[in-house]
Amino acid sequence: MQAQEPLTILIAEDSAADRLLLSTIVRRQGHQVLTAANGAEAVETFKEQQPDLVLMDALMPVMDGFEAARQIKALAGEALVPIIFLTSLTESEALARCLEAGGDDFLAKPYNQVILAAKIKAMDRLRRLQATVLQQRDLIARHHDYLLNEQRVAKAVFDKVAHSGCLSAPNIRYLQSPYALFNGDLLLAAYTPAGDMHVMLGDFTGHGLPAAVGAMPLAEVFYGMTAKGYGLAETLREMNAKLKRILPVDMFCCATLLSLSFQSRSVEVWNGGMPDGYLHRMASGERVPLPARHLPLGILSAQAFDDRTDVYPMAIDDRVFLLSDGVIDTCDANDQLFGVERLQQVFAANREPDRLFEDIEQALRDFRGQARDDVSMVEVSLLESAQTHGAAPVYSDSGQSCPLDWSASFEFRGATLRRFNPLPFLLQLLLEVHGLRAQSGALYSVLAELYSNGLEHGVLGLDSSLKRDAAGFARYYEMRAARLEALQDGFVRVHLQVQPQGECGRLVIRVEDSGKGFDVARVMERPADNVRLSGRGIGLVRQLGRNASWSDQGRSASVEFFWEIEA
Repeated sequence: MQAQEPLTILIAEDSAADRLLLSTIVRRQGHQVLTAANGAEAVETFKEQQPDLVLMDALMPVMDGFEAARQIKALAGEALVPIIFLTSLTESEALARCLEAGGDDFLAKPYNQVILAAKIKAMDRLRRLQATVLQQRDLIARHHDYLLNEQRVAKAVFDKVAHSGCLSAPNIRYLQSPYALFNGDLLLAAYTPAGDMHVMLGDFTGHGLPAAVGAMPLAEVFYGMTAKGYGLAETLREMNAKLKRILPVDMFCCATLLSLSFQSRSVEVWNGGMPDGYLHRMASGERVPLPARHLPLGILSAQAFDDRTDVYPMAIDDRVFLLSDGVIDTCDANDQLFGVERLQQVFAANREPDRLFEDIEQALRDFRGQARDDVSMVEVSLLESAQTHGAAPVYSDSGQSCPLDWSASFEFRGATLRRFNPLPFLLQLLLEVHGLRAQSGALYSVLAELYSNGLEHGVLGLDSSLKRDAAGFARYYEMRAARLEALQDGFVRVHLQVQPQGECGRLVIRVEDSGKGFDVARVMERPADNVRLSGRGIGLVRQLGRNASWSDQGRSASVEFFWEIEA
């Protein structure tokens, strides 16, 4: 029976008569024939001609068929070159030896043409199948290498974007261990214009490249809005809207966002679907849980999204600890989770806060766990402002076209005060003045303090003395949120005046509010107190600006900045 395609078949047989008989049978079946009289010749012929299939006599002089089969299989490597042993052996052990030596089948003497043709055809099918498998494997390997290379390039870009902030700041410690090449957990940190710090730990659905896809637009929003001075609420709303718009319905991002203020010594927290974070108070050893009160980013519509945050006072060296669920979901060989309880035990046993990371890592090693997701931990400490390195934005233009003689006035009323933060807008307007750019941090801090005082103490009528302790601090921000939500009337006015003065320039900022005012003289007489949680804003304004003054019973505040006009 004719094979579909002719094969080159090597016949290794020491009997000339048998060689001739087999050669005739094989040629009649349409195949090309090579011959060898012993095993050594068979090996040499295989090296030179690379036949598709070998008919091998078991017992031959010089080198028997068993050794020849072993050498031919070694020379063939991964390619399948079927070897059919020709043997008069009948004992089971002898036949088994043929297969152990590398044979794929055997044919008993005397030879049956029909059976020989069937065996050749069967071996050819196996040979072709093996060749197809090897081709597909190599194709998959090349494709895999191509994808890995693409992912490495994408990861390099992703890492530069994700780590372009201040993760190297002296008050941040973090650990990230990706489950795949890409980390589905996202850790971002950046300074605000006022020198405060925003930190985000996010965990996208799944892990690897799909989970990291949403990280790029999220990082873009985070860094862009933080650099412009937007608060957590505005940043959160924009992040949620962007993810809602671009992600599939089954993807979202659990996230915890922090705003750490070194000046007011407080931390603002929003937790959407992440495990509890913890605020460690170093003086008392208290651990305040920072639980998830919101749904993850990318689930709710803009109208339904809740951007309310919690604010906690902090003392120097207090620290916030955040983690992804990859830590508590690590499981051992018995599918037991590491869990929150074990994590709490590590917290309780820790006696050196600087070794908390090492203690958790050691506990995970002792647990002999296997991570089932990306693992991320971050610790953010409150340091003195002088110990942080918040850098002002870098500007490269010459300033020749900047405005030097202008004024502008804004009045923000009820509905605007409830939702709009004008500070980034005002700061960007002022930074069009080239001479003010070096003072961007101080400008933002003063603007933020005057606007917050006008809104909170003036329009909302909140008493700063409520923040005398941690409980009062929390109560203050609860009342702020409630009163702001119900706000209908009132205003905060901001007047900006820029004037050239010879080789210098002068900025006057005046902020007015519709509140009841306060006893300016009494507040001015109050001694500076770095421990107290309230009443430090006026001192900050006087320290950062020039000629700070209050009038109209405290309802109007004015402060000046000066700079040299470059030729």
